[in-house]
Amino acid sequence: MKVDVWSDVQCPWCYIGKRKFERGVELFGEPVEVEFHSYQLAPDSPVDFDGSHLDYLATKFAMPESQVEEMLSNVSAIAAEVGLAYDFDSVQQTNTTRAHEVLHLAKQRGLQDAVNERLMRAYFIEGRHIGHIDDLVELGSDVGLDPVEVRDALDDGRYADAVEADIAQAQAYGITGVPFFVIDGKLGVPGAQSPEVFASALEQARDSDPTR
Repeated sequence: MKVDVWSDVQCPWCYIGKRKFERGVELFGEPVEVEFHSYQLAPDSPVDFDGSHLDYLATKFAMPESQVEEMLSNVSAIAAEVGLAYDFDSVQQTNTTRAHEVLHLAKQRGLQDAVNERLMRAYFIEGRHIGHIDDLVELGSDVGLDPVEVRDALDDGRYADAVEADIAQAQAYGITGVPFFVIDGKLGVPGAQSPEVFASALEQARDSDPTR
């Protein structure tokens, strides 16, 4: 069974959803192939944002900082329930185009899940920058990518078209928010659902296929 996941490495719900989906796969109890696809929540964000993550969100959503802080606190509490210690105070707001290019390289090398996990952990928990080439080279090499290949791929932009194609496909599917899971190309599951919902969706997709 194949599951295509549209997500962004700077999406807090995508990391939470990843954890819940992984648990759902465990409950399902059968092999599942997962492929991550590019989606950008903040395509307008510069690589080097002059301000904090709080500043960015308050401006983007035209909300008072106190309201944004409450929202982030609630998200952190939910993340903690699945074992993720978010540190929004140290998040470095950036553009994720290059990070998505690295994920496409990682897919070619069979390391996409590991790299996706590394980038999300770096962004939400470690306060690392995931928009600079040097940082992405280091983070990719942490989980097995060739640092020279990562740098070369980012320098020449060889995966830029693949990132744009993923985003275009999301638009064609009518995806307006992430995470979004497409099971066997026919069943869509939006959001960071419970593990039980994911397991049920996987079972539904399996049982609807007469060849299985």
